[in-house]
Amino acid sequence: MEPAFADFSTNPAQLSNAVVTHHRCGIAPSHLALGAGGHIKVDFTVDGREENDEAVVTVTVLGTSAPMDVLLNGKTLAEQLAIPADGAHSDPQDIVLSAPGELLATGANVLEVRSPEGSDTLLRLRAVTVVAAHERDAAERARAARAANRSVIAFSAEVRAPGATSWQPAPRLLVHIDMGERAMPAHLAWRGADGSEAAIGLRADQTAFLGHRRTADGTVTEYRGSLADRWTYPEGTTAARLHRFSTEEGHGGTWSPSGELRLLLDDGGAPVERVSWTDRRGTTASVVLSSADRPDVRKPTGELRDITRTVVGIEASDEFDAAGEIAENLLSKSRSKWLGDGDSAVLDFALAHPAAVTVYRLTSANDAPERDPEEWELQGSHDGDRWTTVDSRTREHFRQRYETKEYSVVSPASYALYRLSITDNHGSEQTQLSRIQFLTAESAAGPAQGAADFTGYRTSLGGDPVGYRGTTVPGPWSDAAGGQGGQETGQALPKLLAGDLGETARGLDDAARLIGKLAAYLQNS
Repeated sequence: MEPAFADFSTNPAQLSNAVVTHHRCGIAPSHLALGAGGHIKVDFTVDGREENDEAVVTVTVLGTSAPMDVLLNGKTLAEQLAIPADGAHSDPQDIVLSAPGELLATGANVLEVRSPEGSDTLLRLRAVTVVAAHERDAAERARAARAANRSVIAFSAEVRAPGATSWQPAPRLLVHIDMGERAMPAHLAWRGADGSEAAIGLRADQTAFLGHRRTADGTVTEYRGSLADRWTYPEGTTAARLHRFSTEEGHGGTWSPSGELRLLLDDGGAPVERVSWTDRRGTTASVVLSSADRPDVRKPTGELRDITRTVVGIEASDEFDAAGEIAENLLSKSRSKWLGDGDSAVLDFALAHPAAVTVYRLTSANDAPERDPEEWELQGSHDGDRWTTVDSRTREHFRQRYETKEYSVVSPASYALYRLSITDNHGSEQTQLSRIQFLTAESAAGPAQGAADFTGYRTSLGGDPVGYRGTTVPGPWSDAAGGQGGQETGQALPKLLAGDLGETARGLDDAARLIGKLAAYLQNS
């Protein structure tokens, strides 16, 4: 028989050979909550079974729950089954029941789980499975592999000061770490480019974490999170700080290809510069990103590149919506404008990816020079709470309408959020602009030949540590090209690079960087 599986730890539920209906149930992020008199029915199909085939039914619940009844095709497998109270409130527990072959029907079958009438405790269902007894191990392996496929995980996070009783909301935590071994992380620790640090332990089913963190200003808090969403790569990584590396391992002074590392860890703050982790197979790794891979410390010496098109969100403290003079007009090349009430204003911009703005341009609007900004600050932020001034101007004047003036940023650094805080204009009770542009200056030369974009080590369970280093290849790789784990020949990286060159080099600069990386690899291999 084909295994039947219903996993309620995600929304929507993950189903295999199953159709689920429910009554008096609440849908939570990590389970179904059955109230008194509630039930679920799992319809599944059995084909080509032997008459004496036995099945195994597993009902996974969270912590201490209400007693339950379990029925297969109307026949009772368990009645008023109580869950032991020795587990933690959120620990999953498997209730394993045997289903005699005579209870199964060829074709349609129904498994029912009920919460009794009058119960004052919720029955929190995590998952339900039905498998042939002789295939139970294979089904468990398939279930684990399916969970590993959904390796991009978002957690809703909270922090609490030591000694405090209440938890406060924190930015979500987005995690994806894949060394090609399809093993989920058990422990994670990281440091941000601003000096912030965090360390967490994750539940075996990746539905929650618990740890601690320290902010850039030294504030220490407890740190916890619960599963908010989960995707199969590359879903969930759009506009995220995803790093992709071609890696090598060092053995006795000799470096050999070791596949691909995908690294995504975004806690809503500064980009990470150091990450350490241990996965469920016992493999431990620690990597430090080089300065060449950290835009916040990169020296901008190359040509300017307009990144205004990467703005994915804009908010204004005020705008004239009825007249169509709104903040979105600031990103347009047409001669439209933004207009707001007051002699001061705040304009917030969110970029798709963190970037170091080194130059910005402001264009005056069509009329009323007294509405032109005269004094302002340009600020950057990682989280939207703490802002750093990167440039400030006073006594500025636009000589004519639709004049564009260019300003160099005094202290460029990489931020995902930018704010133009206008503190005064030329005497009007309204403030306006026609356009704003953000530009960045990339390094004129790529990293030196043979340089790595991260360096570190990795250790397999029971093994000795070996060197671990990686080189970034710009643009998306094709997973079908053989980039997943355990490359055996020196041809793997050149093939991947050649594929990238054809697919992602959007201009001569990108092509030059790719060719440089390929030349460095070939020279050192």
